[in-house]
Amino acid sequence: MIRIYLGMAFSNIIKNRRIYLPYMIACTFTAAIYYIICSLGDNSSLTDLWGGSIIRSYMNMGQLIVSIFAVIFLFYVNSFLLKRRQGEFGLYNILGMEKRHIAKIIAFETLYTYIVVAVCGTVFGILLDKLIYLILLKMLGAAVPVGFYISGSAIAKSLILTGAIFMLMLLNSIRLIHKARPVELLRSDSAGEREPKAKWALAVLGVILLGAGYYIAVTVKNPITAFMLFFAAVVLVIAGTYLLFTAGSIALLKLLRKNKNYYYRTKHFISISSMLYRMKRNAAGLANICILSTMVLVMVSATMFMYLGSNEMLRIRYPAEFVMTASVDDPGAPEAASLLDDAISKEGLAGKDAITYRDLSINAFYDEKSGGFTTDPDIYQSSSAVDMLDQISTLVFIPLEDYNRCSGRHMKLDSDSDVLVYYTGSSEAPGSGSDTLTIDGQQFDISGELDSMIRNSNIVASINSGCFIIVKDISVIEKILETSAELSGDDQSFISFNYMTDIKGDPKENSDAIGRVYDQALAAISGLDAGSSADQNSSPDAKSHSDQNSGAATNDSAGENDTAPGSTVSLQCRSVESVSYTADFTGLFFIGIFLGLLFLMATVLIMYYKQLTEGYEDRKRFEILQNVGMSHTEVRRSINSQILIVFFLPLVTAGIHVAFDFPFIFRVMTLMNLFDKKLFALCTAGCFLAFTVFYIVVYLLTSRLYYRIVRK
Repeated sequence: MIRIYLGMAFSNIIKNRRIYLPYMIACTFTAAIYYIICSLGDNSSLTDLWGGSIIRSYMNMGQLIVSIFAVIFLFYVNSFLLKRRQGEFGLYNILGMEKRHIAKIIAFETLYTYIVVAVCGTVFGILLDKLIYLILLKMLGAAVPVGFYISGSAIAKSLILTGAIFMLMLLNSIRLIHKARPVELLRSDSAGEREPKAKWALAVLGVILLGAGYYIAVTVKNPITAFMLFFAAVVLVIAGTYLLFTAGSIALLKLLRKNKNYYYRTKHFISISSMLYRMKRNAAGLANICILSTMVLVMVSATMFMYLGSNEMLRIRYPAEFVMTASVDDPGAPEAASLLDDAISKEGLAGKDAITYRDLSINAFYDEKSGGFTTDPDIYQSSSAVDMLDQISTLVFIPLEDYNRCSGRHMKLDSDSDVLVYYTGSSEAPGSGSDTLTIDGQQFDISGELDSMIRNSNIVASINSGCFIIVKDISVIEKILETSAELSGDDQSFISFNYMTDIKGDPKENSDAIGRVYDQALAAISGLDAGSSADQNSSPDAKSHSDQNSGAATNDSAGENDTAPGSTVSLQCRSVESVSYTADFTGLFFIGIFLGLLFLMATVLIMYYKQLTEGYEDRKRFEILQNVGMSHTEVRRSINSQILIVFFLPLVTAGIHVAFDFPFIFRVMTLMNLFDKKLFALCTAGCFLAFTVFYIVVYLLTSRLYYRIVRK
């Protein structure tokens, strides 16, 4: 008896290969992607590379995301298979087979499919894993090891995940078969839908929700506020999209039907009538395609921008090869700078463009009532969270003497109440445009606005709306610090001593020597009698610096330093930190590509099954139209009219979503010191262009499939 079930199951798969083959390909691709992510997460050789631990952590995080997506996506695709085959199962039942027999056939079909997916997914995953690993090593600048790594753990995880998903889909299929009556199954293919009613309230709600999401995306200027409202804006856009595609599309079609001049044309009459009667299900599919397309575009363009813009971000975060900061009250600070210069000389390197300056950085709330900045928490805590973020600025005070020395300029200030200002940040700074500047009750006259600022490592001022303020001398800064400490109760702020220096020559060619300089300087600074030490403020991967380009082994705990109590000296090296930055954004880029491919595959498969299902449903309708006198040309025109709407409405809507989201996402990107809007625009436009070309290819293929089915 089992042989009969096995034979029928195999025969059913062969006969239904048009719907099973894409399904198997999708499952295989999902299993392969999951294996690759698990394999990279388990690959211990990555730990021995600079930034490898960061890559592994991102891949381990990606496992959960891919698992959740795989369950949702494969269940969604499986529903297409069930719907298409319900008539077949109903016929089995009418011919005498019990539901338990049908369940056994489905079970063996599922087993066959799982075996094919498990074998092909594993083999395909192993082959692709090696290619991805080589690309990853190339991006990290590491040597390529000899050998072929196969992760047994990744194979087991992939088999378990796909097995669990197939088991859940099998149980769901059996549940639906047992729940349905034979007549319902038999008539499922020919069962039509009642004409949906126009739900104007939901259509209006969709417009409101989508408009609210767009409004947030366009009007929010503060990057931190944008980050906090990102999830809310996404939910609003998704909900608005679904409502507009379901309720809004039906309302629009009914409006078009009322327009007699438009509706009573052959191509419009057939298309509108056909779509209107099945719009509830059709609209949900269109909304899914639109949302998935938007996800692909946003995810790939954002991760590409982060990867390509990582060098700019590194330069902003570390404006010089070596950046040292300390408190001006730390007697070891000047000596620490000398120790760094000594270490540079010992390695045969030469410093250049060295600067030393003092500054004070405070976060202040702009009170619109008083027209000045304050650090008094009683004032700004009474505001709403969004208003507070929009009105907070980072103020950086620098003595005029230090500014002139570092910039080579000869600016002058007549009195302690005169200042020069330089506004920065990704949004308009509060209080900008005024002739005066008030800080905690101290009023200053703005003598002029600078067009440039000396190199500085104050990333908060770059991200948030901020202002660099040049004051007459250090005594003015000391008074500002004293007043701020009294009002805010913050006794941790201090005036900083900053020393920066670059290295002559190409940093990549001198990376080994720079790494040794960093190690020697850290050791020397840590041994200062003044109690100063250094905190490299980098990932555990950033040790054994001289071995960066060779991909030599590192110790994950090597990044920890013994620091003396009360230490204020901090030393950072751009070349050293670039390793963790490269690893961070390489990992994010890979995750973005993997998820983008999965979403893209989901989009294509939904399109395919959508056209396949609708083709079979429309075949009888178009047979009737041809029987009453419509030519093949007229039928084809009607099909093209419908398919153009069905296919390109999601693409156009996704493009509109991305256009409105562009400034919003860019502001979120500025939190990571990514300020090149032109690069982000190129990444977004390039992704949309490539996606559109791919989308058109899919359209041409699936429209041919639809037409072949309908014309039979």
